[in-house]
Amino acid sequence: MTGLLDDGVEQDPGTMSMWDCTAAVARTCIAQQQGGTAEPGPGPAPVEVRVDLRVNRASYEFLREALRSGAGSPLRLCCRDLRAEDLPMRNTVALLQLLDAGCLRRVDLRFNNLGLRGLSVIIPHVARFQRLASLRLHYVHGDSRQPSVDGEDNFRYFLAQMGRFTCLRELSMGSSLLSGRLDQLLSTLQSPLESLELAFCALLPEDLRFLARSPHAVHLKKLDLSGNDLSGSQLEPFQGLLQAAAATLLHLELTECQLADAQLLAVLPVLTRCARLRYLGLYGNPLSMAGLKELLRDSVAQAELRTVVHPFPVDCYEGLPWPPPASVLLEASINEEKFARVEAELHQLLLASGRAHVVWTTDIYGRLAADYFSL
Repeated sequence: MTGLLDDGVEQDPGTMSMWDCTAAVARTCIAQQQGGTAEPGPGPAPVEVRVDLRVNRASYEFLREALRSGAGSPLRLCCRDLRAEDLPMRNTVALLQLLDAGCLRRVDLRFNNLGLRGLSVIIPHVARFQRLASLRLHYVHGDSRQPSVDGEDNFRYFLAQMGRFTCLRELSMGSSLLSGRLDQLLSTLQSPLESLELAFCALLPEDLRFLARSPHAVHLKKLDLSGNDLSGSQLEPFQGLLQAAAATLLHLELTECQLADAQLLAVLPVLTRCARLRYLGLYGNPLSMAGLKELLRDSVAQAELRTVVHPFPVDCYEGLPWPPPASVLLEASINEEKFARVEAELHQLLLASGRAHVVWTTDIYGRLAADYFSL
C-alpha cells in the first residue's frame, strides 16, 4: 500500500488518500491484535504490510498503538515513507523509535517548528535508519546563524549526526536559514546527493560557489533554490552551479528568485546546456512577455523539456512597482484579456517550433514537483 498520489493538493481518484490509508491500516492492525485468540504453540508468521504513513496530531495515538502492537499481531506494519506534520517533538521521537529500521527509505517532517534544538534531539533517532535515502525537513525553522553557544552546539551536533547517513541521496532543508553554512552541512555527508532542496534558505554567493565546486553538483538530478534572491551577487555563482550540474539536471525549481528579463537572458546560455532538463519552475519572477519568448525560443535545444511553470508576465499587471516584490506578483490582480493574448501567442510559438507537447502554464499547484524516487 505504497505510492499513493496524494500530497494534499492532488490525489489519485482511484485510491484512498494517504491520510485515510494510514488510519485504515492502523485500525485494522489494532483490531486484529485485540480480536485474536491465543493458541498453544508457535503462531503463524505475521503478514508484512508495506505502507507509506502520513501522520498528524489527530492520527498519532492510534498509529502509535498499531506500531506497538505489531509484535503480537497477525499484521506487521513496515513503513516505507513516513510523513509527519505538526507533531510535537516527543511524539515524533516516539514514532521513530517504533519503526523498522530495515524498511524506511524516507523521513519527511514538516510544519513542526523544531528549530535547531528540536532537530538536534530528533536527528540521532533518524540516523539509525541506515538505508534512509531521503530526508525532508520542511518548515522546521532551523537557524544556523544563531549567535548563542547553545545554538552553535546544536548545529554542530546536527552536522555530526548527518555524517552517519551512508545512503542519503535527497535532502530538503526548506525554510532553514543556512547563510554561509552550506559548506559545513554538505561536507558532512558521506555520499553525493542527487536531489537538493534549499528553498527560502537565505543563501549567500559563497554557498552557491561551494555547491558548484562540491561533489554533489555533478550528481544533481533535482535542484530547488526557490525564494533565494538570485538577481544580484548570487547570479554569477548560480550560473557556475548550473554549468556544473548541466549534464545530470532533470528538475529545476526557481520560484520567487527575483529573476527579471536581464537576469534570465544572462542565465539562458548555460540554462540551455541542461540538455536533459524536463521541468523548469519560474513562477513568481518578474519576467515580461519578451523574456518568456526568449526562453521559449532558446529552449528548443532542450529536447526532453516537458513542463515550464512560468509567471504571469509583468506586462499583464497594472501599475506594478519596480522591481516588484514577490508578494505583489503573487497577490495583485492581472488583466485577463492581456493574459489571454499572452497564452495564445505562447501556444502559437510552441506549435511553430513543433513542441505542442510541452506544457507552458502558470498553474503552480497542478504541476507538482516530481518526487525524487520517480526521477
